[in-house]
Amino acid sequence: MEPTSSIAGTTALLVLLLPLLAAIGITLFWKKDEEFSAQLSIGAIALGFALSLGIFAFTGDKAIEANFNWLSVGDLKVSFGLLLDPLSKLMLLVVTGVGLMIHIYSRGYLQGDRSYSRYFASLSLFTFSMLGIVLANNLFMMFVFWELVGVSSYLLIGFWFEKNSAADAAKKAFLTNRIGDFGFILGIILTWLALGSVNFAELAHALEGKAFPFASLTEPLGKIAGGTQWWIVHPNVLATLVGLLLFMGAMGKSAQFPLHVWLPDAMEGPTPVSALIHAATMVAAGVFMLCRIFFLLEIPGSHALEFIAWIGGGTALLAAVMALQQNDIKRILAYSTLSQLGYMVMAVGLHSPRSAMFHLTTHAAFKALLFLGAGSVIFACHHEQNIWKMGGLRDAMPRTWWTFRWGTLALCGVWPFAGFFSKDAILASALEHNNIPLFVLGVFIAGLTTFYMSRLVLVAFCGNARSEEASHAHESPGVMTWPLVVLAVPTLLAGAVGIDAYIGKLFPSEHPLHDGGFLENLFAPFNHNIFAASFGLLAVVAGYQIASALYVNTDRDRLPEKIGVLAKMARDRFYFDELYEWFISVTQETLARVADWVDRWIIAGLLVRGTHGTTELFGRALRLVQTGSLQTYAFLFAAGVVLVLAWQLLLQSPAH
Repeated sequence: MEPTSSIAGTTALLVLLLPLLAAIGITLFWKKDEEFSAQLSIGAIALGFALSLGIFAFTGDKAIEANFNWLSVGDLKVSFGLLLDPLSKLMLLVVTGVGLMIHIYSRGYLQGDRSYSRYFASLSLFTFSMLGIVLANNLFMMFVFWELVGVSSYLLIGFWFEKNSAADAAKKAFLTNRIGDFGFILGIILTWLALGSVNFAELAHALEGKAFPFASLTEPLGKIAGGTQWWIVHPNVLATLVGLLLFMGAMGKSAQFPLHVWLPDAMEGPTPVSALIHAATMVAAGVFMLCRIFFLLEIPGSHALEFIAWIGGGTALLAAVMALQQNDIKRILAYSTLSQLGYMVMAVGLHSPRSAMFHLTTHAAFKALLFLGAGSVIFACHHEQNIWKMGGLRDAMPRTWWTFRWGTLALCGVWPFAGFFSKDAILASALEHNNIPLFVLGVFIAGLTTFYMSRLVLVAFCGNARSEEASHAHESPGVMTWPLVVLAVPTLLAGAVGIDAYIGKLFPSEHPLHDGGFLENLFAPFNHNIFAASFGLLAVVAGYQIASALYVNTDRDRLPEKIGVLAKMARDRFYFDELYEWFISVTQETLARVADWVDRWIIAGLLVRGTHGTTELFGRALRLVQTGSLQTYAFLFAAGVVLVLAWQLLLQSPAH
């Protein structure tokens, strides 16, 4: 390895290990020193961010790998390896940069909590786990950190475990993700069986120039006239299956339908945790993984991407409709995250991982800003989260108001905020691939996004105070508001700094983009695809106009009057939770009854008691023979002799 590569690999390893060392140190040595625990956790991620900036600035665009042997079982050889390429270097900045702001904000938000040190230890473990996914150079290592992210989310969602709702939400997130992770590990195993490796670079090399890369796992059945090859399982079918199994992992972590139900309930954790989960760690892991393994999804003949695109589009629409009738400020943002993740997954399905990663990057900044802004509002309103019990906050909380409004404009896709550029890239990719239905769906969702976010802002910040808490609200302390100001900068500028062109270096299958500088990039969407940009902005205008007609200076929600039963269904989340609860109770009760019958009658009855009863009966009969009386033994001996003689005479009779 070249000296520069060696230094970069060592630096990346240090970035990875710093949060882990902080988590271990806080847990084992400084748990009782709350102030030092917070400083150690913040210092670890701050140093990690500084080192990530150095890696980004000085390592160029060439991929760098650092490996050492970790596991060897037969033909399976797994290394503990770190991969530095444009994708991982960008994600290092996202995770450490956004994470740093959330860590600093947490210092003020959690001040006085009796588990203050435990919170920062868990936060550092969460950061370490996500950085492991980002830097992993093989599927096996990624899966290990994938599970660590699940454990970390469980600890933080259920941080206030004294509340039943928080404990239940943590269990729900953990168990729902087990379903997706089961498919993910099956996909990893099939990939290794077919291609003989789990290393990303080796997998990409193994796929080059192969018409049927998975043919080694299938047995040819023979040929018919004309030379057509017939397989028991066609390689294209297997390639599709592998892609869908790997996608199941993303369905869990990135909360795609039908595994979307855990994410809104994750709001039971502290608000900074919600910001971290929704912006830079857990839900971003699924989209990042899809972009990392995109070469496995675009195999010729595989139909996985078509399925992925429609799952993403369907999730985006479903979540946006649910957000229309949520009244909890954090839940509105949670469903917004679900919808935006659907956009990203749809972009991957549209053969555009570049626009998916672009939107993931910009979304991390403005969604962290929005969640932390919501936390500032909740803090000022004495932990009131219902937007209909707020109002008039823009005058009482000017810094929170301005930054939250910027985040809202970015999420809605208003030019020149960052969200406009990344969302436009997704809409443009739908047009470029002639997928008009998904383009129309994307534009419609953009209108819904503007509607429900305008509803949130108009109800919570504008008008008059609707409660005692809102009337006495005041701006949050500086330790909570300055991170909002810092995050507002990329919320405004990140769209035009050339992030999409940088990501595009890793995806040569997409047409290359020219990074022409900030001013040229500022107007690039209109020059690139005027239809996508125009329809996206028209959707924003339409969404705001409808929201302002319904929610300016109002004390009640008038939307249910307009859409009727759909409003109740959206408010009740289309009864997915109730449906899953019924399904689990039915299947679990049925399985429990069957298991009880088998245990009671087959195992305990026939096998255990039957064997025991037979042995006992045989023993009792044998005991009757063993009397200890010489007369009885003599009688039995004589009777036996008589029976043997009678048997012999019977055999020798003429009839036989």
